[in-house]
Amino acid sequence: MASPEPRPPATPRSTGSFLSSELSRRILSGIALVAVALGTAWWGGLAFDILWALAGALVCREWVALSPARDQPVLALGGAAAVAVASVVLSVSGHLPSALTALAVGAAGLAALGRDRTSRLWALAGLLYAAVIGLVPVAARALPEVGLVVILWMFAVVWMTDIAAYFTGRSLGGPKLWPSISPKKTWSGFFGGLLAGSLAGMAVVAVAQDNGVAQPVPLWLVGCCSAIASALGQLGDLAESALKRRAGVKDSGHIIPGHGGVMDRLDAFWAVAVLVGLGLVVSSTVRAPAL
Repeated sequence: MASPEPRPPATPRSTGSFLSSELSRRILSGIALVAVALGTAWWGGLAFDILWALAGALVCREWVALSPARDQPVLALGGAAAVAVASVVLSVSGHLPSALTALAVGAAGLAALGRDRTSRLWALAGLLYAAVIGLVPVAARALPEVGLVVILWMFAVVWMTDIAAYFTGRSLGGPKLWPSISPKKTWSGFFGGLLAGSLAGMAVVAVAQDNGVAQPVPLWLVGCCSAIASALGQLGDLAESALKRRAGVKDSGHIIPGHGGVMDRLDAFWAVAVLVGLGLVVSSTVRAPAL
């Protein structure tokens, strides 16, 4: 009887196979996204505004692709163009009514192009959803003296909430937050993210105050606002999960390696941007009588 052939010696996993893994792609693309977001936020100006105009346009395109209007690509292209134009108008003019006018023209175009009432309503909803991404960061970054602080606060709350919710949920487990929408999310993850997001928001403002950049707002108030933003961000994540479940897809797109689509990365940021946008509207309304 012939002896069995010896097994070839085990070889260590190659760097190429590591880089091809899903986790490594997710980590590397995540680092790239953070670098681009922080770099353009610090630089400000046209680079930052173009980034968010592009993000808003891609979000609108992905929204339509998830909706009953997915078979009408003209609505996706038209909505994306309208958001991008409105964002650029706001960047160049610094005049929100002009940007909203551009957005209204785009909305009228979508209403005319849609083949039926359902597709028109979904396209218009996507336009409004994406406009938050395309306009609010641009308006917030343009705030005198505190624009960078506001953007960094938004990033810190969203990112730390996401990271802490993931690791707390995996470590502690427990009851599911909303199993029919997102089976993996837990209440422990929700509260872990809430705590981390609140502390991160407070830390950003505290550092800014120490350097004389931010106004001396009480940190307990900053903590409350950060907690609200953290909770809203997690609800925004759930809302996008519900939209994807309705469409029967796992990701909103495939443009970001390891992460899916732009909406997948900005669902929580969108909800925080809504909160910041409301704050900008209220503050401008309060200042108006004094002008």
